[in-house]
Order: sequence, then structure tokens, then C-alpha cells
Amino acid sequence: MTRHIAIVWPDPAPFRGRGGAPIRLLAVSDQLDPTLVDRRNREAIGPIDLIVGCGDLDCDDLSFIADGFDAPLVYVHGNHDSDARWAACKSYCPEAIDSTAVRHEVGLSIVGLTWPGPRGPGAARSERKAWSQALLLATRRLGRHGPVLVISHVPPLGAGDIPSNGYHRGFGAYLWLLRRLEPPLWLHGHTPPAATSDWHIKRGPTTLVNATGAVVIELSPPGTGAAPEGSDVTSSSSQHKPGRAPRL
Repeated sequence: MTRHIAIVWPDPAPFRGRGGAPIRLLAVSDQLDPTLVDRRNREAIGPIDLIVGCGDLDCDDLSFIADGFDAPLVYVHGNHDSDARWAACKSYCPEAIDSTAVRHEVGLSIVGLTWPGPRGPGAARSERKAWSQALLLATRRLGRHGPVLVISHVPPLGAGDIPSNGYHRGFGAYLWLLRRLEPPLWLHGHTPPAATSDWHIKRGPTTLVNATGAVVIELSPPGTGAAPEGSDVTSSSSQHKPGRAPRL
């Protein structure tokens, strides 16, 4: 099932020249949504402006999704994304966004936070590296105006995570960064959807979305009479083929 959500983006600039059309993102992570395998289902979803990967989705799957929707791709690495595996994908999958770097795609400023610690076999959390990420990014954004879209593998502490589970607990540094930047939208993976009651939550002005599997996000400019910020629009499913088990 591909989930859908509508968000009001507070800056009208990215929508200029679009004739009132929303910016449509497809966020994916951790497991290939079987709905996306069938071409008819992809056609039913409609045009996508940008694919956003939140980690732990194999490079073959990311490339397949980007090619299937004929859309650009930006993504961060998750804890299972080993350097060796991704080095073998360089010929057909673009590089991941550098951690704390800002990319500009479809008129949006996008910030990436990769898994802060060793990846692949023996992956380990690093609270220290998470704080390094948060402090560096906050410093880079000093004096800069305009909203940013944050993508990470792990969510902030207490905001879409599982606080009682050490490995699936969010980072306190990310929570500090959330309060500092107040991004309109924060996309993440890592959290098993079955372990939480909500796949999207609000923290102040920020909507946090768990992209595990796949989520279509429609961004609309302010003052257009779009659906209320952070509201579910619809969910769709069709003929499913067996998908891979999540690697959370």
C-alpha cells in the first residue's frame, strides 16, 4: 500500500511557473513497496517530481523506482547501506547526499542526515556523530532564510521512533535540530510501521513522515486552499507482488 499525505509548503517560490500544480514527492525506505513493482500501479500514482530515499533501500530498488517514474533521485544512507555494496552501484545509481549538505531539487532546499555511525555488518549508533551532524548543519544554516526539507534515516528522539528500543530510538541531537530549524517536513525511515500507531506526526510546525515502504507527498503553496497541513489524502493498493522483508 502506498500512503499519501498533503503538506502546505510555506514558501511560494518553488511553485512559480507550475500553473498551480503541487510538487509531488515519492519517499521510500527500508523495503520495496510491492505496489511500485507493477507498471499499472505506478501509472495510477501519477507523475512524480522527485524520489526521496531515506536509507536501507537497495541501490537496485532505488534505481528501479527512479527509472519507473522517470524522476530525479536524492537519498541518504541507512545503517545497512555498506560502502562495498554501494561502490558496486556507482555506474547506475547517483551518489548519496553528503551528510549535512544542502541539495536544491525541484525548487526545494533539501538537507540530508545519513546514518551517524558505521554502516553495514556491525552497524552501530553514534550519538556523538549525530551531534556533530546537528551542530554542523545548524551552523551552516545560521543567517539563512527559507524552509528546508530534512531527510534522515533515523528520526528525532520521541518523534516517530521507538523510545523503548535502543536500536530504533531516535537521536536527541536530531530533536535539538528539529527545534532549531523547524523544517516544514522531515522524512525518515528505520522505524517499523507496525511498532508505532502513527506513520506521520506533528511536532510544532514540522510534519514528520515515516517513509518505510513508500509515501506520496503532495506539497502545495500557501494560500491555495489545499488539504490541511499534514492531512492524509488517500491510500492506494493494487495487485501486490511479494516484496522484500524490511531491513530496519
